[in-house]
Amino acid sequence: MFTHVKVLFILVLSIQSVLAQNVTFDSKVLFINSYHNGYAWSDEVQRGIETVLANKKSILLKTIEMDTKRNTSEEFKLRSALKVKQYIKEFKPDVVIAADDNASKYVVEPYYKDADLPFVFCGVNWDASVYGYPYSNVTGMIEVSLIESVIRQLQTNAKGSRIGFIGGDVLTPYKELKYHKKLFNISYDKIYLVKTFKEWQEKYLRLQQEVDMIIFYNYAGISDWESEQVQDFILKNTKVPTGSSLRFMAPLVAITIAISSEEQGRWSAQTALKILAGFKPSKIPIVQNKEGKPIFNMKLINKLGLRIPLSLLKMAERI
Repeated sequence: MFTHVKVLFILVLSIQSVLAQNVTFDSKVLFINSYHNGYAWSDEVQRGIETVLANKKSILLKTIEMDTKRNTSEEFKLRSALKVKQYIKEFKPDVVIAADDNASKYVVEPYYKDADLPFVFCGVNWDASVYGYPYSNVTGMIEVSLIESVIRQLQTNAKGSRIGFIGGDVLTPYKELKYHKKLFNISYDKIYLVKTFKEWQEKYLRLQQEVDMIIFYNYAGISDWESEQVQDFILKNTKVPTGSSLRFMAPLVAITIAISSEEQGRWSAQTALKILAGFKPSKIPIVQNKEGKPIFNMKLINKLGLRIPLSLLKMAERI
């Protein structure tokens, strides 16, 4: 009998301890993921956030996903934003990190402009003013690609000057194209933004005959994407140098000069800590990402016979 009482007493203490842990957090941080768990880009953003906050035992970090890569209709995005708004009301975070364009477009701008709740955005491509930033309660990191560096590397091995661009038919590639032209005067000779895997295959094959180099921006938003088939298809059918500025695209292109989504997560979390320490978001400047890493896909490079300077090979990641 005594033993049972003792076990029960220990069990009660354990439950009380867990409950105590749940109510002793000094601060709460919410991460709004515009996309979904398993999407490499936002997974790396989250990893960067968690790296910074992992040892902050007094901070409770929660994540909510909008899932707007797999669900691209306007109606879904609006419903998802309302769910985030309701979650914010229930969770009552002290600061919110909003990753990528859709979180800013559908959540922050319509519902939290100049509100009391502080936000840190990241992954907003090229220009934050399209969402009315800056607000008094918002700071962030603008995402700019290293596309000039990618194209320079492709040009050293291309047989001509024609450039193609291919990706999913979603918001971000349209912004990329706009700012490639606006900021770098890059004009693409052929552009294909596609909705299905079959369409991507058709356009990718066509580009091999139409241009001298290809920017394969991203496969996000392409339905029925067959990851297991893609690498073999690309290795078999690629005839011109290909490149990207996204790290997770490296297995699918010859040359990647990768921006770091983890950098954006780290910066956002560090900035959230500053805000929790008393800094006003309006006093923290909006910045741009800086980190870049060359990655060479040696199978494709060898197949295409591309020449890469030894000095660049030594500093690059090779896959």
